[in-house]
Amino acid sequence: MEPNQVDIVAEYADILQVGTRNMQNYSLLTAVGRVARPVMLKRGYGATIEEWLMSAEYIVSSGNPNVILCERGIRTFETYTRNTLDLAAVPLLHHLTHLPVIVDPSHATGKRWLIKPMSMAGVAAGADGVMVEVHPRPDEALSDGEQSITIQQFSELMTSLRAIHAQVGDLHGDPVLPNTVLKVGGAGKH
Repeated sequence: MEPNQVDIVAEYADILQVGTRNMQNYSLLTAVGRVARPVMLKRGYGATIEEWLMSAEYIVSSGNPNVILCERGIRTFETYTRNTLDLAAVPLLHHLTHLPVIVDPSHATGKRWLIKPMSMAGVAAGADGVMVEVHPRPDEALSDGEQSITIQQFSELMTSLRAIHAQVGDLHGDPVLPNTVLKVGGAGKH
């Protein structure tokens, strides 16, 4: 969460995660852009696609091309779920950039029983992966239990996702042309 924490975390972590509330923490984005670790950049819950991509640009322009975009839900007027998983963002991002896109239905919905259908929908929309909360006994979890699935449910989910993924390999947008990556607002490819 702080630029001065990046080096020590990078020493022990395989991937650095920039959470939704830090998506526009530009000093942090610059710092993670200077390390040799992939960075998962979660979309801010009130951010537009353009704002999200400009945050990714901070990382890339600091020297780190290994950015993973994570759609984790945006704030809307709906209150039944924690956030609204923006599935349209997945193919749109594949159209605008070469960066991998994953979905996080656990944080988007906050509800265990919605994780499987929203994971399946995300992969069907062309997501390169899913990020879900897994716990051996979610009802006993110290945090996020309501949005966690069991290990058995995770195994079943992965079986379902593999079958869907095999059918949607062509949903990764148009091939990205050189020099068009991360350009939005009319300047990129359409």
